[in-house]
Amino acid sequence: MRFTRLKLENWRNFLSVDVPLAQRVFVVGPNASGKSNLLDALRFLRDIADPAAGLRRAVDERRGMHAIRSLHAPAGRAGTARRTSPPHPPVLVEVQAEIDGKPWRYSLALDNLRGQPTVVSEEVDGPDGELLRRPNVDDRQDAELLSQTHLEQISANKPFRRLAELFASIDYTHLVPELVRQPRAPSTHGARHDAYGADFLDSIRALPEDERNRRLRLLQDQLSKVVPQLQELLYSPDERGTPHLGARFVSGRGPGTFHLEDQLSDGTLRLLGLLWVLGTGAAPLLLEEPEMSLHAAAVRQIPQVLARAAARTDRQILVSTHSEEMLSDTGIDPSEILILTPTDNDTRVSVGSDDPALVALGESDAPLSGILVAKTRPEHVEQLAYALGDDGE
Repeated sequence: MRFTRLKLENWRNFLSVDVPLAQRVFVVGPNASGKSNLLDALRFLRDIADPAAGLRRAVDERRGMHAIRSLHAPAGRAGTARRTSPPHPPVLVEVQAEIDGKPWRYSLALDNLRGQPTVVSEEVDGPDGELLRRPNVDDRQDAELLSQTHLEQISANKPFRRLAELFASIDYTHLVPELVRQPRAPSTHGARHDAYGADFLDSIRALPEDERNRRLRLLQDQLSKVVPQLQELLYSPDERGTPHLGARFVSGRGPGTFHLEDQLSDGTLRLLGLLWVLGTGAAPLLLEEPEMSLHAAAVRQIPQVLARAAARTDRQILVSTHSEEMLSDTGIDPSEILILTPTDNDTRVSVGSDDPALVALGESDAPLSGILVAKTRPEHVEQLAYALGDDGE
């Protein structure tokens, strides 16, 4: 199951996006160009499809429609009935997907009407054609129905339940080491996976013992290639049952030194989190800058790690990055690159395979990093060194 195309209108940094999505995707661009916001369009659909969330909560968690709608979106036509704020063109998020080799399409357009996020249109096409078109007769008779999507309603999404399940399964990870070092009790509110790692240790605890031990041995073997002093990884709960991850390192004398997660480096914890999530499930995975805190030599291996993980479970992986080391991997095809280019009006998104220079490099098995770094380089970055002046003021 994977997404094959993403279309956006008036979404955050983007006035208009319409790009294909490969099995493995690298989203590249300057700082503040919208890499996270592009991935967030898929997270937005995930949050709507999550039974514990829905449209209203998904919008609220993003600080409302005013924060979601692009600042560059032009004003719409005046005179629209029952609006409580100046009219604007709707925000559109549309995806095409492939499930069991068959095509699907979901399209959702939203506006802020009567002081709340409101469905302007919701459309679903399945393998055999049209499944949903809203507004429908019921919506026209009761406008309050448009405060919810059919995607989030179990009674309404039955004809496209597989698509709803695909959205709800999307995994997003951007592990924050400090949150891992502060383990917390399991949530009692049924919250989903915490993208920033606050539940990382609890996810290890939740596994059956045999499976947990198997996964830790595999993780130990993978991690030891980067941390050669690592001798053993083990689950080590304290006397209160709070989960901890223990690591034993080789020592010149005796049994070696033993550390819990609060003594491990940021890089070690980030790599642990990356390898752990890559070994979990086959749902589409969104990764934010996995190169953070890692040695350049380890970063260069990440594309191949992702490729093997994708091939093993047919998993789609989309990753944001601006790492020259990661993009230097010659196995990256231009069709796997989405390039974000800020303009005075918005951020444009193009596919690497549309760039003749990148295609030529790909055909010669040369790294794409040189051109990509040049394309995403801040225009006046060399002036940063002089920002404080000679006197430091």
